Amino acid sequence: MADTNIPAAPKGATGILVLADGTIVWGRGFGATGSAVGEVCFNTAMTGYQEVMTDPSYAGQIVTFTFPHIGNVGTNDEDVEADAPHALGCIVREDVTEPSSFRNNKPFDQWMADQGRIGLSGVDTRALTRRIREAGAPNAVIAHDPDGQFDIDELLAKARDWAGLEGMDLAVEVTGHQTKIWDSGIWRLGDGYAPLEGMETRPHVVAIDFGAKRNIFRNLVNAGAKVTVVPAQTSLDDIMALEPAGVFLSNGPGDPAATGEYAVPVIQALLDKDVPIFGICLGHQMLALAAGATTVKMFQGHRGANHPVQRHEDGTVEITSMNHGFAVDGETLPDTLEATHTSLFDGSNCGVSFKEKRAFGVQYHPEASPGPQDSFYLFRKFVEML
Repeated sequence: MADTNIPAAPKGATGILVLADGTIVWGRGFGATGSAVGEVCFNTAMTGYQEVMTDPSYAGQIVTFTFPHIGNVGTNDEDVEADAPHALGCIVREDVTEPSSFRNNKPFDQWMADQGRIGLSGVDTRALTRRIREAGAPNAVIAHDPDGQFDIDELLAKARDWAGLEGMDLAVEVTGHQTKIWDSGIWRLGDGYAPLEGMETRPHVVAIDFGAKRNIFRNLVNAGAKVTVVPAQTSLDDIMALEPAGVFLSNGPGDPAATGEYAVPVIQALLDKDVPIFGICLGHQMLALAAGATTVKMFQGHRGANHPVQRHEDGTVEITSMNHGFAVDGETLPDTLEATHTSLFDGSNCGVSFKEKRAFGVQYHPEASPGPQDSFYLFRKFVEML
């Protein structure tokens, strides 16, 4: 038997979460059946569960939602950030209810099943979140079997054998594989994401896709850019052949130091050519790495839509959306960089800018409409820089 005290499965339990330390959490499974192994994190946002599940930055992770009512507005084809979900599964307090939104196309539990993602409801998510806050984000296996039959020894071994996110390059797994033009702007009721006119006269931004959210590209277009999206491992020569007025470095999953092995030399060459650069999340981290700073794995990470960040320039506090488990070590910033934003939760670095280059990055997600528009100015700032 596993070296753990296994609590008896409650009546009706069809799902389970097995942490690598032997902790067992029972619940009611929904969505797909089977099992998946990854890192368990928590997200404090009250809305946006479909965007969270499809955000490529959640690759390799199982999301605990602290808001109890997840799935209550259903799902639709517009509130997605990628072609398919990237979070491995989710853990929620209440059972998924009938959709209440007029925009609903499909109930959340059915959408999860169709997308091959496992859900676990009926869990004390407050207790699980406290456990993550106190002990760090654990490796675990989430599993769903309608008959409630689980080989806990096997699941525990699977959780313990998983290497974890540190040192893992996941950008190569979630990036797009073709160069494409992005021409749609931000969402509008009744119009959706309609293409915008006059692309050819706009400054050209080449966006490197390390696992980007679609709404980033929409906001770049809305701010006045023509956007060409390229895969994560695109060479410097291929980027320059597109004649960019600026380069955008996207968000993405995994360890920035691992992805940086091939991305940082390209970024450094772009800086040497004085190409304007804007980075978000993983892109921000690799921009800092290119300058000589270092990144660190965070204890629990930042994930939610209510994170206060102070802008050094004028003291303004932005309410931001975040999703990251790694961060730039603010103590390692070289003289060529200045810190521009700081988290008011824990004092971690949330923004950098080059002193002598046209390049800057932020740790948070301005495209996710926190505030709701506190941080949209960053897209305008970048396009005006071009």
